[in-house]
Amino acid sequence: MNEICSIYHDAEAVHESGGHTVSIDEMTGIQALEHKYPDKPVMPGKPARMEFEYIRHGTTSLIGFLDVATGRMEKPYLNPTRTEEDFVKAVRALVETDPKASWTFVCDGLNTHKSERLVRFVAEQCCAEEELGRKGKNGILKSLASRTEFLHDKGHRIRFVYTPKHCSWMNQIEIWFGIINRRLLKRKSYQSVQQLEESILRFIKQYNVTANPFKWTYKGVPLAV
Repeated sequence: MNEICSIYHDAEAVHESGGHTVSIDEMTGIQALEHKYPDKPVMPGKPARMEFEYIRHGTTSLIGFLDVATGRMEKPYLNPTRTEEDFVKAVRALVETDPKASWTFVCDGLNTHKSERLVRFVAEQCCAEEELGRKGKNGILKSLASRTEFLHDKGHRIRFVYTPKHCSWMNQIEIWFGIINRRLLKRKSYQSVQQLEESILRFIKQYNVTANPFKWTYKGVPLAV
């Protein structure tokens, strides 16, 4: 927790020196729900009322990248699945926007965030000379713990820092997920997944116009004893 707080507090200085600090996570199972009947508009003395019955049109998942220093959402990745292949593909697309810079990603400890594909991607990008070995057998790829240690290495230009168990609130992008859920997803009606994805991308574009970084005041000290 102390390490993550330090990363957040140093994000602006890192940004000014050309590096990137990114909070990353998936928002899965976002449903394209169509309201079965029109909402009832505002009337004198009565608030607007939203129809509770809905029709399902499928789901999508969002892999989001929140730039801690600027507060902007960068290179959102929308896809029906969220496999380790999807995660690496999304990370690669973001890194390629500034291929020579340093990247620090803050994320949770999900298995797809510590996968063989991700290790191979980081090794390729950082020109790592270590023998990767074989998954489940030996070397860096042997276990979840050995892959985590490699991905967390401070000597790498691209590294991953993981939140402790039961501490998803330490991941700043969770704040942003709450924002899009309240401002967009809870009230909108969609007739297709495509319409839902277009709406999400449009919201992100508009959000980025006035985006500001979250003010992170927590310093890693215990909240209670």
